[in-house]
Amino acid sequence: MSEVEPGIYEHFKGARYEVIGTGRHSETEEAQVFYRKLYDDYSFWVRPLDMFAEHVEREGYSGPRFRRIA
Repeated sequence: MSEVEPGIYEHFKGARYEVIGTGRHSETEEAQVFYRKLYDDYSFWVRPLDMFAEHVEREGYSGPRFRRIA
């Protein structure tokens, strides 16, 4: 499941996040990524792993939604 490792990631729009780890939804068993914003309120978020790791094409950009930088 863990193709997304803990570390610092940059979103394709420029914001940075700290990935804490991965896990599974308790009802659906869908793989999830647990991460924290590194700006604003530093809140915690969960996103489906497939969405976190997907390739996006938006606003003239083509590449990963998040890329690991540290």
